[in-house]
Amino acid sequence: MKLSGVMSALITPFDTNNKIDFKAFEKHLTALRAAGVTGWVPMGSTGEYFSLSNEERDEVLKFVKDFANDDEILIAGTNAPATREVIENTARAREIGYDTVLLATPFYTRPTQEELLAHYRAVLDATDVNLILYNYPPKDGIEISFELMDALADDRRVIGIKESSGVLQRAVDIHSRYKGRIDLVSGSDDIALDFMFWGADSWICGPANCMAKACCDLDRTFRSGDLEKAREMMTVLYRALNILESGKFVQKIKYGCELQGTPVGTCRAPLGELTAEEKAEFKAAMQPILNWQQASTGNTYGAAKPPRNH
Repeated sequence: MKLSGVMSALITPFDTNNKIDFKAFEKHLTALRAAGVTGWVPMGSTGEYFSLSNEERDEVLKFVKDFANDDEILIAGTNAPATREVIENTARAREIGYDTVLLATPFYTRPTQEELLAHYRAVLDATDVNLILYNYPPKDGIEISFELMDALADDRRVIGIKESSGVLQRAVDIHSRYKGRIDLVSGSDDIALDFMFWGADSWICGPANCMAKACCDLDRTFRSGDLEKAREMMTVLYRALNILESGKFVQKIKYGCELQGTPVGTCRAPLGELTAEEKAEFKAAMQPILNWQQASTGNTYGAAKPPRNH
């Protein structure tokens, strides 16, 4: 599998009764496809997998699988705190039709690096899937070490690492140490352009839910070699991406979907509502991105110049 482009780390829409809203989901996915995303990553933290039952998780995975085209990348989040449950989740995802999974470190337990390596190997041994590691120490409390990646780098089924530490030096090291063995996948959204420069050919992107056209424009403009224009685009995106990284990430993503005209409901507890001040701050940061996306609708991909954020 070749990981490339902007793959949306999908939200899960909920209706007013706090049930999964598949009608809103279809509208949302259709809009993302039109914006140019290359694939789908359901059941990650952006999708609030932690608040869904196993039955609901399977329903989401099946829905996204049925929606996907043959040329679109499919990656399932199958995280859980226990190795046994990760294996069970991964086996069910494989039965549904996902041959690649995204796995963070088990939350709450904070395993040692030796225990974490054994965890990943147990999942690989028990299931016929490709694996994308997910390094997110600010949320999970543990970092995937280079020694662990050294141990897995020659396993052909370990195809990438979504790097969400926010530490650019790690991205540089991953690219230099594992090029051709483990793909660097951008997961630190507010430095996504830096990741592209350091070899990330793909971006598993939560913000794509509410700014997909802009994120895809940035990606393709960089690939075209127009670095000056890509830098201008990142300047427009940066404030909103940085605000997302500051907290209440999923709530702000869902509010951004509302702002762009594809409402997906609110979050399940324990995630709460945004304050009026938080909404106002994010809305102001989103406005130039919304203007950019609206101005470029119907144009050749990337043709519209992003507005300058004076």
